[in-house]
Amino acid sequence: MKITCGTDIIEIGRIKDSIEDMGERFLERVFTKKEIEYCESRRNQKYQHYAGRFAGKEAVFKAISPKIKDKYEIGWKNIEIINDENGRPSVHLVDIEIQGMDEIDISISHCKQYATANVVVMIR
Repeated sequence: MKITCGTDIIEIGRIKDSIEDMGERFLERVFTKKEIEYCESRRNQKYQHYAGRFAGKEAVFKAISPKIKDKYEIGWKNIEIINDENGRPSVHLVDIEIQGMDEIDISISHCKQYATANVVVMIR
């Protein structure tokens, strides 16, 4: 069993600027419908949640990249981060399968200026 990890940090202002400059085009390119619905429901903190998911997607890619072959093309929307009923984020890979991956775990955190995410993947 091999454990891989990925981490990412991003300035919330960069995501806010991208959303304000590009609007729906940016949101629909990077986030799934469920992610957009969740972040928009967070009203005053929506940019923190968008940034957290953006960092999460980057961290997931870093963690699974050792198992990705050239034949895989992973886009932003192939990685979906949604919260369970207790508010805990989880990762769903959409239309991709990572051979030998047993488990993937994510933690997201944010403050006023930054959002960060850490991912751990267990691979056979």
